[in-house]
This record gives sequence, structure tokens and C-alpha cells, in this order.
Amino acid sequence: MSTFWSAWVIIITLICLVFVFYTLYLNQKNYTGVEEGEEMGHEFDGIKELNNPLPKWWRNMYWATGIWAIIYLALYPGWGNFEGFFGGWRSSNQDIRSIAESKAATEQAKAAGIRVQYDIEVEKADARFGPIFQAYADMSVAQLVKDKKALEIGQRLYLQNCSQCHGSNARGGEGFPDLTDQDWLYGGSFAKIKETILHGRKAAMPGWEASLGDQGIKDVTAYVLSLSGREAKEGNVASGKAKFAVCGACHGANGIGSLALGLPMGAPNLTDNVWLYGGSERAIQETLRHGRNGVMPAWKDILGEDKVHIISAYVYSLSETN
Repeated sequence: MSTFWSAWVIIITLICLVFVFYTLYLNQKNYTGVEEGEEMGHEFDGIKELNNPLPKWWRNMYWATGIWAIIYLALYPGWGNFEGFFGGWRSSNQDIRSIAESKAATEQAKAAGIRVQYDIEVEKADARFGPIFQAYADMSVAQLVKDKKALEIGQRLYLQNCSQCHGSNARGGEGFPDLTDQDWLYGGSFAKIKETILHGRKAAMPGWEASLGDQGIKDVTAYVLSLSGREAKEGNVASGKAKFAVCGACHGANGIGSLALGLPMGAPNLTDNVWLYGGSERAIQETLRHGRNGVMPAWKDILGEDKVHIISAYVYSLSETN
């Protein structure tokens, strides 16, 4: 914050505090010319206004909060560029935009002897819960899926970190896979699920409108729909089959997907009725025209391997029990 804006914040805050205290001071005295307890000459609907002072508890409460405000502003940073008399303390590292920046800021704060409350709380949590996560991380998936408490922990971790995309019931939505079925782009084994959560996934479905043209998009869409036994309103299936060669490199010549071909590409099976971005004619055309580049973030540096191990077991249990 620049010196000007720092001074602006401090001055405005001081003015507000002075106004509050002055208002409280004025309300302790009777300036009405009417004795306390006497009528003020105002009446409405049979109710008369009396000249009564403010309740002492109310007035004292405001004095107390005002005094506490001054003490708080003096002790803690955040009042413009003033660091506070506590010195070397802050609630969190500000202006953090990535995990790398967060880690760097934490190390810099430690080196400078600054106590960052958020980092202190994280260290306390790690010291308390770290051994618990470590104990579960040493267990096999076969043990974890039979351990009710482990799955409850995995569910809580899932709800905190994964449900924003995949939903609280893990059934996903448009662009976010359903984790409760048996349809997997990269494999549904425990090892593959853990690999996906640890390192993330990045889709690379290119857009084909420039090379196929409008009619080509419609033709390929008609062929893709025919693979799952459906008919398109537009396009020619035979022509689309010939043009599908550009798609076969990832989806396979018969559209069965890269997983069935043993390829680690994440290209979905086009012969079933499971569609990540919608299986309508319009949705398929949109996918072919513009491509899909969804990103599953990597959680290794965010949660650590121990927590990922437990979440992976929970996710694995969802598809295994459905």
C-alpha cells in the first residue's frame, strides 16, 4: 500500500473513532431543556415520548468496544502500513496466487522471524493429525475399504476438496466425471485413481471445424451417434465414417476409446451412452467443432500423498459398491 493510501486509511479511521467517542460523550448529557423523565411534548397513537437517558449498559458497551478498537489497532497490523506494536505477526501471507508462492512466502516469513498465524495453525494441525493420516497411508486399499472410519475420513476429505466439481454425491456433472460408475477414462483401479488425484489430468481434444468444415462436422457427428445405435437429424453416416479416421488415432477405429486399446490418452468410448459433455447431436457437434480441454488439478502438493491415499480409497469404494 502506498504512503498516501496508508495515511488515508489511518486518518479516516481516526476520524470515525473520534466521531464515535464524541457522539457517546454528547449522549451522556441532557441538552434538551427538559428534565429527565419529563414529557418531550411528542405523542403518537397514545404513546408519549419521555426524556430518558440512554441505558447505562448500552452506553458502557459502546465505550468498551471503542476502547478495544483502539487497543486492537495498536497491537495488530492492518491499519494502513502500520505493523502493530506486537511486531512480527500477521494473520496470513497476502497476495498469494499459487502453491509455489505460498511455500516461498512461508519460508521467507520464517527466515525473517515473522509469525504467520495461518502457518502456525497448519503446523499444529499437521502435528496433531499427521500421524493419523500416516497410519492409514500404510494400509492397503483392501484394508481401507473395509475400515469404516478410514472411509469416513476419506469422505470428509473428498467433500472438502473434490465435491465442488464432482458433486457431494460424486455423480459429477457436465464436464466432470461420475465417480460412482464403472466408466473410467484413465482406469478405475486403485493405483490409477491415486495416480490421477496425485498428478492430475489434462484433456487434449482438438477442435476439428477448420479441417472438417461444417458439413464434415455434421457427418462425423452422424457416424458417432450411429456407434451407440442412434440416428442424427443432419449429416451422412457413410461420409462421416470415412472422415472418422482423424478421430481413430485416439478413440480407436471402432470408437471404443483409448482405455480399451491400452493407451494412456483418456479418449472416451464413443459406443456407449456415457457422455462427459453431453451426448446430444448438438453437444457432439460442439465438441467436434471446438474441442475439449478439461483440466483435473494435481493434488499431491496441496494435500500430500497420505491424504490422497485415503481419498483414493474412498473414491475406489464408490465404484466398487455400485
